Amino acid sequence: MAEKIDLAAMRRDYALAALDEAAVAPDPFVQFDRWLKESIAGGCPEPTAMSLATVGADGRPSSRIVLLKEADEHGFVFYTNYQSRKGVELAANPHAALLFHWVELEREVRLEGRVSRVADAESDQYYAVRPVKSRIGAWASPQSRPIAGREWLERRFMEAETLYGEVPPRPPHWGGYRLVPTSFEFWQGRRSRLHDRIAFSREAGAWCISRLAP
Repeated sequence: MAEKIDLAAMRRDYALAALDEAAVAPDPFVQFDRWLKESIAGGCPEPTAMSLATVGADGRPSSRIVLLKEADEHGFVFYTNYQSRKGVELAANPHAALLFHWVELEREVRLEGRVSRVADAESDQYYAVRPVKSRIGAWASPQSRPIAGREWLERRFMEAETLYGEVPPRPPHWGGYRLVPTSFEFWQGRRSRLHDRIAFSREAGAWCISRLAP
């Protein structure tokens, strides 16, 4: 039998930086942009990777990693198959949460808000700049559904590649979603687990800042 790993003994102390109310930007979108740029400059391997949590009509949550493709004062955009599990769950319940974890900087950002599809023209524009094989893949994969095996998927890909060539149109079942945040939380790891947690909540049309206990 393999030696058991003592997971309870695994720990590290965080000491790279601090975050307080005086230093944080009054606009959470500005603060997010600042941290995102620092994660890119700091060499984080997947700075735009984020966990997307959704809840289906049955009340059961699920999460997965997706990639951020646009972030501004209008919201946070990602792309996927509308018929995937996340797409079905967002159709049933448009409220979702995002989590960025930049472990190299000992930081997290949490967001919650309402999700809606982006305009078709916006999805068309992004789809057109994706690598051709990724565009073909959007036709080939019935995302989240059981399939017969890897060979079946690769055969579907070759069939779609033959059918659509170098300029495949955007599949009607594929496009973008935009999460419009109603809350943000910026988390900076600190020593002794006394982490900094600065939260933004939307109240009466303005962003209110508070500190949360770690």
